[in-house]
Amino acid sequence: MLIEAVVVVAADASAQVTWLGKYDVPPDEIALSFDDAFRLAERLVEDGQLRRGVLPSLRMIDEVFSEMTQDTDVGRWTREALSTDPGWGRARQLAREVLTAEGEETSPLPGLRIIR
Repeated sequence: MLIEAVVVVAADASAQVTWLGKYDVPPDEIALSFDDAFRLAERLVEDGQLRRGVLPSLRMIDEVFSEMTQDTDVGRWTREALSTDPGWGRARQLAREVLTAEGEETSPLPGLRIIR
């Protein structure tokens, strides 16, 4: 679940927009999915399913999204912002570093289970 969330964060903005459209969800779903999965990171390291060395990058992604959430500029949470906002760019870069360290691919984007 965590790696799937990181794959979505790491995707190019155009792929993220397509993914969001496919599931009819707003851009904040990318951060929310990451946040939900990030809570498992320590346990995954303890269980040997995730390298301890990626924790700092995962924490930084969490910090980027936290800072973006605290910002009152709702424009940061638009589909357009995915390609222009420095926060999204930073999160994307960090996510790619995590995937490289874990030997994971950056695509295809995983499915999303929506409960409405």
